Amino acid sequence: MNRPARALAAALAAAALLAACNKDAGKAAAPPPVPVSVLVAAPREVPVVLEAVARTEGSREVQVRARVAGTLEQQLYTEGDAVKAGAPLFRIERAPFEIDLEQQRGALAQEIARNELAQRDFERAKDLVARKFVSQQSLDQAASTLAQSNAAVQVAKARVRQSELNLSYTAVDAPIAGVTGRALQSIGSLLVPNGDSSLLTTLTRTDPIWVRFALSEAEFASLRAPEAKRIEVKLLLDDGSLYDQPGRLNFSGSTVDAALGTVQMRAEFANPGLRLLPGQYVRVQVVAGNRQAIVVPQSAVLQNESGRFVWLAGADGKAAARNIQAGSWIGKDWVVLGGLQAGDRVIVNNLVRLRPGAAVEIKPAEAKPEGKK
Repeated sequence: MNRPARALAAALAAAALLAACNKDAGKAAAPPPVPVSVLVAAPREVPVVLEAVARTEGSREVQVRARVAGTLEQQLYTEGDAVKAGAPLFRIERAPFEIDLEQQRGALAQEIARNELAQRDFERAKDLVARKFVSQQSLDQAASTLAQSNAAVQVAKARVRQSELNLSYTAVDAPIAGVTGRALQSIGSLLVPNGDSSLLTTLTRTDPIWVRFALSEAEFASLRAPEAKRIEVKLLLDDGSLYDQPGRLNFSGSTVDAALGTVQMRAEFANPGLRLLPGQYVRVQVVAGNRQAIVVPQSAVLQNESGRFVWLAGADGKAAARNIQAGSWIGKDWVVLGGLQAGDRVIVNNLVRLRPGAAVEIKPAEAKPEGKK
């Protein structure tokens, strides 16, 4: 073999050796399959849970106003205290109303005296007419005077009653049991009915407390479905804990808001110890019957710009992302309303290591040590 031929053979051998090395290096660089555990999707019966943001309000809210003009003399409660119905709250100066009442009583006494005289004159006129000592006109005049006197007595009695009522309005008591608000007028202020100064404070009944929220048309329709025989209402507090008092629906709207497409709802909860304050934001859950649905652990559900999704282990041994329509939570699981079918293998761990098309190796779920839950 001449020298050029030997050189060509050596070059070909070197190229073949290099190609073999690169091939072996590529095999070494391929990542091993990701070990995962899977949950085989299967529908089961789950409660129909509708969740919405809600706001609390007093079951009764009353504005306490002055009903007569006068000077505010006393405040008899501590702001923020719970009071019973009839508890004294404020006192308005009584003296002008006591004086007016005495005047009206005096006027009534005068009218009664005039009425008694008119009655005697009428009886006398009847007797004289019967004996034909006076004309019928005299009797008619006496009858008219008596009727006018009777009317004057009625007016005087009404004025006395009005004065007594005005005097009673100087004692401002709690119309309902509830929690008092801030006093809006200071001692010594001149109060004028039907004006801004007439508002003294507010009273709010907080036990039971009402929770107002709204549901979409579709959610409201599920409440009216035949399977929604017994509707339960639950409350989730700010920290995610469940309020320990059961609730009940006490109002549902009869119209749909044209702008929002929602129906107004209201629930009632017992509120001992003022655990919930009016105006507080909470989350309400309405449980309306049961239905068949697929449930996956919350930890298996991820979210990206396209929405929520899960990783599936395909028949080819590779991972694939699947967008889902997530519903409500049930404990630590998430109800899937769409996107999964019975038999799909949902990956439940090692999610951060997965990429589309990544090879996976299904491992059996780890057995929990005996005695642990």
